[in-house]
Amino acid sequence: MTTAPAAATGTRPLKVAVIGNPNTGKSTLFNALAGLHAHVGNYPGVTVEKKIGHLQWGDRRVELIDLPGTYSLCPRSYDEVVAVNVLLGRQSDVGPLDAVICIADASNLERHLFLLGQILDIGVPTVLVLNMWDTARAHGLAIDVDELSRRIKVPVVTTEAHRRKGIDGIQGAVEQVIATTVPQPPRLFPQAFYDECAALEQQLAQHGARDIPWFLRERMLLDEVGVIERQAVEEVDPQVAFWLAGARRRLTEAGIRLPLMEAEARYRWAREQLHGVVEAPAEPVASWTDRLDRLLTHRACGLLIFAGLMFVVFQAIYTWAGPLMDLCEAGQELLSGTVASVVPPGPLRSLLVDGVIAGVGGVLVFLPQIMLLFLFIALLEDCGYMARGAYMMDRVMATFGLSGKSFLPLMSSFACAIPGIMATRVIENYRDRMVTILVAPLMSCSARLPVYLLLIAAFIPATGYIGGWVSLQGLVLFAMSSIGLLVAIPVAWLLKRYMFPGAPAAFVMELPEYKVPSFRLVTYRVYERGLAFVSRAGTLIFATTLLVWAAGYFPGDHTRHHELEARIEQLEAALPAPATSETDEGGTVDVEAHEPPELAQLREELNLESATLIRESFLGKAGHFIEPVVKPLGWDWRIGVGALASFPAREVIISTLGTIYSLGGDVDEESTSLRDTLKRATWPDGRPIYSIPVALSLMVFFALCAQCAATLMVMRRETNSWRWPLFSFTYMTALAYIGALLTYQIGSRL
Repeated sequence: MTTAPAAATGTRPLKVAVIGNPNTGKSTLFNALAGLHAHVGNYPGVTVEKKIGHLQWGDRRVELIDLPGTYSLCPRSYDEVVAVNVLLGRQSDVGPLDAVICIADASNLERHLFLLGQILDIGVPTVLVLNMWDTARAHGLAIDVDELSRRIKVPVVTTEAHRRKGIDGIQGAVEQVIATTVPQPPRLFPQAFYDECAALEQQLAQHGARDIPWFLRERMLLDEVGVIERQAVEEVDPQVAFWLAGARRRLTEAGIRLPLMEAEARYRWAREQLHGVVEAPAEPVASWTDRLDRLLTHRACGLLIFAGLMFVVFQAIYTWAGPLMDLCEAGQELLSGTVASVVPPGPLRSLLVDGVIAGVGGVLVFLPQIMLLFLFIALLEDCGYMARGAYMMDRVMATFGLSGKSFLPLMSSFACAIPGIMATRVIENYRDRMVTILVAPLMSCSARLPVYLLLIAAFIPATGYIGGWVSLQGLVLFAMSSIGLLVAIPVAWLLKRYMFPGAPAAFVMELPEYKVPSFRLVTYRVYERGLAFVSRAGTLIFATTLLVWAAGYFPGDHTRHHELEARIEQLEAALPAPATSETDEGGTVDVEAHEPPELAQLREELNLESATLIRESFLGKAGHFIEPVVKPLGWDWRIGVGALASFPAREVIISTLGTIYSLGGDVDEESTSLRDTLKRATWPDGRPIYSIPVALSLMVFFALCAQCAATLMVMRRETNSWRWPLFSFTYMTALAYIGALLTYQIGSRL
């Protein structure tokens, strides 16, 4: 039942895992120890984030493994087994551990010793860190650390991780514990339970499963319908389920209640260890956290304050990030212009400008929103308010079959689904996190807005109601912005019921003490998330952009197109500089030079050539191919091409339509020429293509479809599988098609 400490050779680094309950400062402590010397990935085959820090303790290299926050080692999903497998040394990409650092909240030790007791059962060298030592003192608690260490037989260190106090003592404690023999774990359960574990060991050995540790056999018996039992059934023999059922029946007949027995035994052990070790004041000390919570978690005032904070967060993501995003786009345009001035018109220039630079710009333009979102998340988490927000929103989110922790990721997705999906990392429950990821793209992000504005301005009458205070165009914009949220409710319910079934997860939320956020920690978290986006999702977004560029460029002959570009640039370079003219106020304004007729004619010819090339490209051929499919939506092949070209980013449809209709690709949603052209567009028989039903059909499609490669790539990285982005794209495309079909068919009849 004991595990000898792994030998730490000079070539192999010490491997130390960090584990603890949520909101105990585990991440703060990890970052304080590892700092910037950490990399983030995923464990193979699962969505659990793997964070490993690299540091040097004297002449020893150390790998610090940050395990997911957990209240116990009773896994309910395959992802949660990762923590158990790492602790047991059964995770192949980590290997055996040399020590474990278990972090507990010093102000609430009895509950946190539950997890420590389970870790001691594994038999791995362990150090107990009592974090938030300042909070315990503020509550008037006195803890005899030396006596506690003597009783539980592991070193105990006190820290204030957010202030980096006590951190240095952890190194000495880890070195001490790996140099000593691991003590026998306490025997907390009745002898009949241990007898059944021994019998199970013999049965497993007879079927070739000789390497299943004692702790896993305990968990098989303790966790009814647990994932460890399911794994044993799949990997060893279906008979395991019958053995366990028989063992549980015999224990029940002996008066042993599973799994209640474990909770009673472990909390009894925790109380025994703390008796006489922790002295609390006769009257609880009213902290400023308690006084703040009376206001911030109030049924009415708390919700109003939370709504105000969320407004600031979303306003920042939606509006405040605008100047920084404009700066990214300006830098992209400047770089494109510089390349265009050096590289002559041709395939290389198109690749560099429309492929490489556009691809990099498509990644970097999201960074301001992502950095701002994670700045707010880090501030709210570190000060302690995030837990209160999740607590208050839990009842509302239950409508979706989700918990309060899903609120911020979903609301963030109204600005952009990318930071919203990345924000789901605050959700510990696997099923809730996956459902939140899968419905987040339904929220109407800012990229859909240009499409709405163009079509509403062109085809929805500017009818006013209530004396002009309410307009039909505004109502349509509101409806299009809300449709995704309304559809997300039944979609989330169906996903929870059929794809991620199971009993609703109990909403357990630690309400930590309020504290001043750590500037160092907040900065590091923002930097880490920004770097993760650029390095992990950005590469996939860039590759997708290049593929779409190639589909729109080849296989046409661009010789004439490049000749026209070169001639236009020559004429533009020969134009005189703009003259200046005085105004009545005494100032000056630039007066554009008169443009020669030849230049305007060449531009028109270039636009016609561009339209021909895109029609003959792979993208254009695909548009013609899908025309029979999209025709029931009221679309022609040109709208189909626009929808296909907008796969990397929805707003691309506007410039694509501008190119197809020979207006050039630099049009935007405010372009009157594009609006007028769309109004004049006709089918071969002379019928107008665009109408109110067609415009509504197109908007509904864009409201529900997963036309954002960046979002799908981030989803791939966050779920560590192509299965979920493919599923999301499929179900959202089907929803969008059905919604657009019903909108057009019903609208055209009305």
